[in-house]
Amino acid sequence: MNRMAKFLIPLALFLVAVGFLAKGLFLDPHEVPSPLVGKPAPIFQAPILGEAGKTFNSADLKGQVWLLNVWASWCGACRDEHPVLMEMAKTKQIFTYGLDYKDTDQAAQAVLLAHGNPYQATVTDADGKIGIDFGVYGVPETYVIDKAGVIRFKQTGPITDEILFTKIVPLLKELQR
Repeated sequence: MNRMAKFLIPLALFLVAVGFLAKGLFLDPHEVPSPLVGKPAPIFQAPILGEAGKTFNSADLKGQVWLLNVWASWCGACRDEHPVLMEMAKTKQIFTYGLDYKDTDQAAQAVLLAHGNPYQATVTDADGKIGIDFGVYGVPETYVIDKAGVIRFKQTGPITDEILFTKIVPLLKELQR
């Protein structure tokens, strides 16, 4: 191997590494790819918040387009997105269910009482097992699930008006046809 090749190979490897790092600087950290998008949503059964003895079974939603919003009372970003969820609930465009993640029932009920309840039902996931099945990185996270029970969209981080109107609402219109 000549001297020029010994110089060019490390330089080429360095430039490739710099290219990957530069690309990473322009990625949106809220668009964390999920291996579950395009795959069946995990089926779960869990207690309904504030309704002693009642449970929710996600399998009962087959045939409906629905949204699962993973949140917690201790999550500041969840409180930031709450007004958007409340506005979305007023439109009645989609069935929205809450998954209260690693929280206490009392704290979650206090938040919904103080700020309004945008959910058809909120289920509790005190130990985080349902969240693990969904691959939750942190709260809030939101999943759009189609009529066949397949996850079609995942939002990591709070839903904003922009995300709602540019991503979620157009997808809902498509899925509800």
